Amino acid sequence: MIDQLAINSNTYHGFSLEDAVKGAAKAGFKQIELAAVKDHTAHVLPEMSEKELLAIKKLLHQYEMRCVGIGAHSNVMTEAGIINVLKNVELANFFECKYIITATGDPHHDSDVIEDEQILIRNLLPVIEMCERLNKVLVIETHGNNYATGTALNRLVQLLSRRIKINYDTANVLFYGNIEPYDDLQASVAEVEFIHLKDKLGANQEWNFPAIGDGNINFLRIFQILERANYKGPISVEIEFTPEGPSGLDVVNDSVQRSFHYLSTILSKLGGVR
Repeated sequence: MIDQLAINSNTYHGFSLEDAVKGAAKAGFKQIELAAVKDHTAHVLPEMSEKELLAIKKLLHQYEMRCVGIGAHSNVMTEAGIINVLKNVELANFFECKYIITATGDPHHDSDVIEDEQILIRNLLPVIEMCERLNKVLVIETHGNNYATGTALNRLVQLLSRRIKINYDTANVLFYGNIEPYDDLQASVAEVEFIHLKDKLGANQEWNFPAIGDGNINFLRIFQILERANYKGPISVEIEFTPEGPSGLDVVNDSVQRSFHYLSTILSKLGGVR
């Protein structure tokens, strides 16, 4: 599974994409999920010029980094949100990656209540059509007020197309869903095609997402579930720190390096632990 690891560039929130690519490559990562969230982590956006987008491609090539997904969190209950997702499907096509990642509500708080799921399903129809045409997959993240767990999303994606799957965030299910990830991941893993690998410290509703291995999540147990399910999708490492954020780029780079080392150690043990 080491070959499935990627870095989520949102880990470098507040820093440049070049910082993210350099730091992740030095740590050992060879794949990246590009954050494309307006007013948050906008390392890439559909509104960028062709020149800007080609420069990003050149940067990735320079560091032998492959794009595996576009993190395009949008409120898909709104027309503007759907338009943004559609633009990001095209962006994924430009970067030759399969996955577009979103939640269902506001990108930052996601506290709205979806009272009519049929509206959500209807809204996603043009996205499904474009994903089918371009051979892409939209993965909906365990995030926010409505779909905080894999179990909740499992019910939704089974009503939809093969082009809509789950992005399972290992710490969000604690933060938003108030449950541990193990049984929930086991119950939903058949519909999971993307992982946000995130650790958690403190109380469930406390924003504290440290380097992988510094928190309380049992990642060996997570990987055993994925291995038994023959999971083949990306495993995108995301570190979101605390509300104060990291004190500097060196702290982010150190956290990324320690995460990769920890995961390399865990994954080397996986074959001997069942």
